[in-house]
Amino acid sequence: MADTNSNTTTGSSTAWQIVGRLIGAAVVLAITAFFTPGFSINNIWSLIIAAVVLTFIDYLIVKFTGLHASPFGKGFVGFALAAVTLYVTQFFVAGYSISWMAAIIGALIYGVIDYFIPGNQNM
Repeated sequence: MADTNSNTTTGSSTAWQIVGRLIGAAVVLAITAFFTPGFSINNIWSLIIAAVVLTFIDYLIVKFTGLHASPFGKGFVGFALAAVTLYVTQFFVAGYSISWMAAIIGALIYGVIDYFIPGNQNM
């Protein structure tokens, strides 16, 4: 007898994966900004938009290079991509500011927090 409850991904579950990933990114980003000197996010809307921008930039990096912008994803390259991604986001989001040094420290903090928060990084 055929199994009718297959584990196929529907549009609804993909949307929930994206929403979950954005919420996770916002939480990790907020914690990172709190603990990183020289990194500030002025309000909740800037945080949400920054999470969307970071997720989109990470998606583009993965699509074009195959590398995840995760500090622990691909060693030094992932760490450098995470720092650059954190830094570049300030040019797209009002109320988000970060210095180069804060981006480097923030990439380290982001990676540590992201490592301990469970979640599926594949979409």
